Amino acid sequence: MVNLLTGQKGSGKTQKMIEAANLKAKECDGNVVFIKNSHNDTYSLSFDIRAVCMADYPSISNISEYTGFIYGMLSANSDIQVIFIDGILKQKGIVLEGMAAFVDTLNSISKAHNVDFYVSLSASKEELGIEADKCNFLN
Repeated sequence: MVNLLTGQKGSGKTQKMIEAANLKAKECDGNVVFIKNSHNDTYSLSFDIRAVCMADYPSISNISEYTGFIYGMLSANSDIQVIFIDGILKQKGIVLEGMAAFVDTLNSISKAHNVDFYVSLSASKEELGIEADKCNFLN
């Protein structure tokens, strides 16, 4: 399942994502991954969560490469049950217009690999143009 947390910049999405990730780390039997753009707030995450900072991977420059990065993580660790992606639109080369297709891709990955996704982005539901049956809006 793909879960989206939308809202304008500065509305507290990152803190909500961190809280949700820490809760999931306690609840699930598998691994939790938290993908973010910088090393900020890393110490707010539970020690059990694998934090991945995209600043450490500057060659990932578009949505296709980002998707490949996710596939790579899953192929290396089949115990991943939940992936949090914070601030996807802050990633270099990823734009709002590609989000509907990206959500479709995440849904396919979710079904094939039994992993849940939580994605935060600075946009409104209306701006995304994603049908409500394609994902779960958390707000």
